[in-house]
Amino acid sequence: MFKEVYDVLVVGAGHAGCEAAAAAANMGCSTLLVTMNLQNIAQMSCNPAMGGIAKGQIVREIDAMGGYSGIVSDKTAIQFKMLNKSKGPAMWSPRVQSDRMRFAEEWRLMLEQTPNLDFYQEMANGLLIENGVVTGITTVLGIKIKAKTVVLTNGTFLNGLIHIGEKQFGGGRAGESASFGITEDLIAAGFTSGRMKTGTPPRVDGRSLDYTKMNEEKGDERPAKFSYSPLTKPLIIQKSCHMTYTSLDVHDILREGFDRSPMFNGRIKSLGPRYCPSIEDKINRFADKERHQLFIEPEGWNTVEVYVNGFSTSLPEDVQFKALRSVAGFEKVKFFRPGYAIEYDYFPPTQLKHTLETKLVKGLFFAGQINGTTGYEEAASQGLMAGINAALSVQGKEPFILKRDEAYIGVLIDDLITKGTEEPYRMFTSRAEFRTLLRQDNADFRLTPKSHAIGLASEDRLRRVEYKRTESEQMVAFYKDTSITAAEANVLLANKNSALVSQSDKMFKLFSRPQIDLQDMLTLDKVKEYATTNQLDEEVLEQAEIQVKYSGYIEKERNNAEKLTRLEDVKIPEFFDYSKIKSMSIEARQKLTQIRPVTISQASRISGVSPSDISVLLIYMGR
Repeated sequence: MFKEVYDVLVVGAGHAGCEAAAAAANMGCSTLLVTMNLQNIAQMSCNPAMGGIAKGQIVREIDAMGGYSGIVSDKTAIQFKMLNKSKGPAMWSPRVQSDRMRFAEEWRLMLEQTPNLDFYQEMANGLLIENGVVTGITTVLGIKIKAKTVVLTNGTFLNGLIHIGEKQFGGGRAGESASFGITEDLIAAGFTSGRMKTGTPPRVDGRSLDYTKMNEEKGDERPAKFSYSPLTKPLIIQKSCHMTYTSLDVHDILREGFDRSPMFNGRIKSLGPRYCPSIEDKINRFADKERHQLFIEPEGWNTVEVYVNGFSTSLPEDVQFKALRSVAGFEKVKFFRPGYAIEYDYFPPTQLKHTLETKLVKGLFFAGQINGTTGYEEAASQGLMAGINAALSVQGKEPFILKRDEAYIGVLIDDLITKGTEEPYRMFTSRAEFRTLLRQDNADFRLTPKSHAIGLASEDRLRRVEYKRTESEQMVAFYKDTSITAAEANVLLANKNSALVSQSDKMFKLFSRPQIDLQDMLTLDKVKEYATTNQLDEEVLEQAEIQVKYSGYIEKERNNAEKLTRLEDVKIPEFFDYSKIKSMSIEARQKLTQIRPVTISQASRISGVSPSDISVLLIYMGR
């Protein structure tokens, strides 16, 4: 029925579990994916979308390393937008509206076509641990499945509890039962657990909405895509979203149910995501606001089901319904299902190493919401890294760790294991101190060679990166070496109300002006001829543009990153005794002993560890 011993066993088939299983299997490990329901692989439990601010960068990083999220997102997209396009490229963030049913289907089909990957449908209810080493799992049928490594990606299912008004019942998400047993085994093994909360809005019947009363939100005129792979193409036809607003009347109706709300009557004690608050939380915290935006998002090409983004709630269903009927365009709304909140177990991520392997149990990895994060993209990236490191562990190879200046994924994992989190962690561009280096356009430059070196990214992927790098560098050299007459330049400059020039100069200098963009340059015969002769695609042209316009900023940030790297190179002995450093603050000694940072740089990022504490530590280490 099963292999005698699997190399990697993944529990849970959400976004983290799917990426973990795919990575381990593609690296040549015998892999088993265990899930409660094979029909719900890669389910989009909340909104039908991938990407967004900082999240889009993460999806591109996953894709650059050979993960599946980017390809699946492209193949099942119904709308594409590049957010923050009015800002610098460090802030550009791709996002797609997805077809929920096709997204899950495409994930399953890709996984089924992945060699070395087996599937099993049943609930895992326990862990097999011997002498501090994980050896497998147990299931509700009493089956023991052996494995050299186990990756837990349980999402919101661990002792999950759903709240709708005064009603509460066990569940991992709507219509699915909670999972029991694993939390108890982990606590028995010495782990510390906590509770977190998340929520979701009502789903409604799109046929009952009046879209003429809403603002239409279209996709980009020239849509891009997530994946660097030629397997996917940009959308030609797109589906619109819509936007409407709540009102004071809506807020008054919602307040009528506050005494029945589990958020306000004490039944929910855990913290929810700060940056994705429920509608009742928004009108309570921002009482001065007369209205809040609601984004009306279709769930797919053909379904009439609609997601009401911005109306996450756990209020009683009758209050939800009455309030929504007072929203413009929702006067005749019909519900598919009400919104709800869900509480679940998580394990503070300071109990993990940078590889996402637990410190207490060898061979056991955590990824996704079990680590206190929120969001498909954050979960998928952790799954990818856990799957990679589980495979490398089995193969007896060095772990794969991304640094903060190498990837948003590196920032995410370092934040989690160094600082921990007491509320659902969500990635933002502001969390990355080197975001000019960590752009969505260069994720393949940064990560594909690294992933290829460990056996995940394909040879074809690497060749495409080398081509793009070579061609974009040559294009930049072309701009530096090629002159433009004052007459030619002034035609462009006059059209853009930019100061005219009196003599010839290099194209690089003209292109560096903020008013001049790529489309302007392509009107010049020499540029057009160069691009056509060399058959340059849009990715190469855009990459060259960014290198021209932002070279100064990029170089400055790279220098800052290199300074940080010097501290990353100063390793702390694994069993260093912080208690003997009496000149260090008590809080610093406690935090350092608990988290056990690997480098001086990581130690400096721990809350409660001051620069003077780091100086003392360096002295004790003989530095």
